Amino acid sequence: MQWAAFILAALGFAYLPGPAMLYTAAQTLGRGRRAGWLAVIGVHIGCYVHVIAAALGLALLFAAIPPAYIAMKVIGGLYLLWMGLRLWKQGIRSHGDEVPLATTKRVLRDSFLVEVLNPKTALFFVAFLPQFVQPDSAIPVAWQLLWLGIATNVLFSSADVMVVLLASPLREWLQKSHGSSRLIQRIGGGVLMGLGGNTLAQAAH
Repeated sequence: MQWAAFILAALGFAYLPGPAMLYTAAQTLGRGRRAGWLAVIGVHIGCYVHVIAAALGLALLFAAIPPAYIAMKVIGGLYLLWMGLRLWKQGIRSHGDEVPLATTKRVLRDSFLVEVLNPKTALFFVAFLPQFVQPDSAIPVAWQLLWLGIATNVLFSSADVMVVLLASPLREWLQKSHGSSRLIQRIGGGVLMGLGGNTLAQAAH
């Protein structure tokens, strides 16, 4: 029953549209399916930083030191704005359909950093995972948090995979309709800049 409740709750959060889904969709639309898969992998790997931090209790620092939380949001927001602007400019000058592999490999690094620089993810794990910990279990609490975090990350990544599978046909349709990837790259860049602006606005409040 405990595992069933955990899986249902985690799936509910995973498939609720959020920044990670929008980010993955933007990369898929702007740079193609290959970039979408790399975005999924990068976000998934980056999330393990927060899983480990939650298991070790390090993420509690964000709650204890608000300036650290705000600084992380500002850095993450600026990074999203920079990536969005870069993709927007590519949309202005691009004439190809699929962005070269050398460019999409950069998406893996960017996606990892975007997830690591998202303090909301850290706070989510700190708030969510302890609800399903059993203190009287023979398994240490830190290990329970770690395994629950890994399972949560996998479920969240399954939602990102669905986004890639849905966004790829949309990209192909837009390419056929407009004859090039300019428009969809600019759409992807606009989404990333919107995410960055929203993050900075939240930090300002």
